[in-house]
Amino acid sequence: MGPEKPFPAQSHRAKPKPSKPCFKKRKRSRLPKQAEGKMAMAASRGELVYKIYRALTYGLSPLLHLHLHWRKFRGLEHPLRWPERLGRPSLPRTPGLLLWFHAVSLGEGMAAIPVIKCCSQLRPDVNILMTTTTFSAFEVLKNRIPANVIYQFAPIDTPSAMDAFLGYWKPNGIVIMESELWPNLIVGASKCGIGLALLNARLSAKSFRNWSRPVLFPLISLLLSKFSLIVPLSSVQAIHFQLLQAPPFSINFSGDLKYAVDECEPLVKDVGRIEDLQKQLSQKRVWMAASIHRVMLGVHKGLTQTYPDLVTIIVPRHPQHGKEIAEELQKGGKTVALRSQHEKLIPGTSIYVVDTLGELRQLYKLSPIAVIGGSFFPGLAGHNISEAAAAGCAVLTGESHHVGHFSHMVIEMQQLNPLSVMQVSGKLDLEKALGKLFSDAKILESRQKAAKEAFNALSSSVVTNAWNLLNFHFLRQVFS
Repeated sequence: MGPEKPFPAQSHRAKPKPSKPCFKKRKRSRLPKQAEGKMAMAASRGELVYKIYRALTYGLSPLLHLHLHWRKFRGLEHPLRWPERLGRPSLPRTPGLLLWFHAVSLGEGMAAIPVIKCCSQLRPDVNILMTTTTFSAFEVLKNRIPANVIYQFAPIDTPSAMDAFLGYWKPNGIVIMESELWPNLIVGASKCGIGLALLNARLSAKSFRNWSRPVLFPLISLLLSKFSLIVPLSSVQAIHFQLLQAPPFSINFSGDLKYAVDECEPLVKDVGRIEDLQKQLSQKRVWMAASIHRVMLGVHKGLTQTYPDLVTIIVPRHPQHGKEIAEELQKGGKTVALRSQHEKLIPGTSIYVVDTLGELRQLYKLSPIAVIGGSFFPGLAGHNISEAAAAGCAVLTGESHHVGHFSHMVIEMQQLNPLSVMQVSGKLDLEKALGKLFSDAKILESRQKAAKEAFNALSSSVVTNAWNLLNFHFLRQVFS
């Protein structure tokens, strides 16, 4: 009996050990297989949708080429450099590492410039290529990017144009700004082993709904899986990307790069013109309506009855509409000055129409009040309020449900100081709010101060944060 005592004890110790791990192991192994199966199925569906997209863009290439010619005829494409949109380069590819920054238009391009400057200063061994889509962005940005940056127009997302572009430039990494999620670009880059990052990432409510549809969901999931870094501009945007199955480990936060407006210095030639206009406005009551709808013209008419020395600076969303607005107002008996024609504010001029690009940040400094349009009617997407806040304007905009993807800015600024952004519901409400600001200097000053302080708090270190994320989570892997 004596020697038999250890035997049951030994067998008792031995039994649970294999049984527990085996049980747990079976449970753990079953879940990954299920998950892997679902992921493989989703990936295959995404690949199928992408193949359909690639075939469609290949078939439509001749029509898209004709469309480019039509845009060139209308002055919407560069008259000489438009072939770059077909992936045909106009500049040589410098030997060495190359990082490609892509932005669709002016606002996204301006947000990219501070990060590009960081990269140029801190990584002088890296060549930088910048592309935009629009001619208007090119006209402004070409004078604001560092001298060593190569500037090209972005190719259209057809297989031939994108393959030619990637084959010539051979970038080591691509940094896409905001929402330029083009399938041939992203999948083509991934197949070439090119790293992808998405900065200031956002999706409009409409885009999110469209990508969430059963037909497109597998494609967007496939595209987002190719990114090693996604930096959304708000927590709401981060949730949207996660719902579209962006890899959780790729999502990081830096803040909205559109708060970095003070990082872009004005051109010397612009400074003199701004100072001249400032002298002309020095004895006037001034307010600015930026990216306006026609409702602002009615507000101007009502205010001039109380304030005859009023000057309204109107900045249309599209500069080409400036001349049309000026002609319409002149037919109605108004004396209007047009900025592109270098017209002066003569006695009796009450409206100054800014039909130029790239000056808005500096023009805000001439007005104590800025009304940001694109936010007073349904279906509009709002516009950037940070530029006006940076200039120390009292900021007014429409209600939250009309502000679009800039609603996070309104919320963030109001959380820091409720006086930083005033939201109004329509023409009468706006006219009443402006009258109150013009009649009470203390209220106006408190609004200006609140906007400036909120902007300073939100813009602090945003570029540094974005650069550190890009360098640590992306460039180290891309250039290793």
